[in-house]
Amino acid sequence: MENALYTALTRQSGLLREMDQVANNIANMSTTGFRREGLIFSEFVQGTGPGEPSLSMAAARVRDTDLLQGALRQTASPFDMAIEGPGFFLIETPAGERLTRAGNFSPSAAGELVTPDGHRLLAEGSAPVFVPPDASVIALGADGTLSADGAPIARIGLWEPVDPIDLGRQDGVLFAAASGIAQVEEGRILQGFLEGSNVNPIAEVARMIEVQRSYEMAQSFLDTEDERIRNVLRTIPGQQ
Repeated sequence: MENALYTALTRQSGLLREMDQVANNIANMSTTGFRREGLIFSEFVQGTGPGEPSLSMAAARVRDTDLLQGALRQTASPFDMAIEGPGFFLIETPAGERLTRAGNFSPSAAGELVTPDGHRLLAEGSAPVFVPPDASVIALGADGTLSADGAPIARIGLWEPVDPIDLGRQDGVLFAAASGIAQVEEGRILQGFLEGSNVNPIAEVARMIEVQRSYEMAQSFLDTEDERIRNVLRTIPGQQ
């Protein structure tokens, strides 16, 4: 196969991955705390021999998470929390500690604040947040201190990866940081609010159309190149 076909095929593969991510962004534009994701294309150049043109390949394997602030929506639940500014909540999962911007928590049967999937919210010191079942007033202070009927019960901190480019999506709205996490002081937690997805549906649909057109253009090139090769083979004796 000629180098031009290899190059076109690697581009098609990357465009398919990008189309999948755009579709996932659109599907989650109403998901609480969802962060838009994109792909970063890179180029790999390989020499083909002395005096020969180099071979250029496109790769799209690096995921880019958009940390732009999502819109805040007020709710009636004292257990709903939204982050204004940088930072993530710390969540305990069976796979280890994870970060999330989704603050739709609720008390479990044991009285611990958990996510809709049952993962426990962790306060400073990686301790679970326990809410007394008989508490009538739950309040969240500006410093993240959660109180029940005026008595402090936990201090909810905000966290971020030590290495910002090390943030890896694990599942939906959960992220892992292999390099470790550090506490954030600049962010603010708002009680009775939820942060929505930061996906811009108009921009995503426009990007989907752009990716589709790029894919169709490359496919047209592949079809033309395939026909050219077939025509050449037909003209060579013994290749019919």
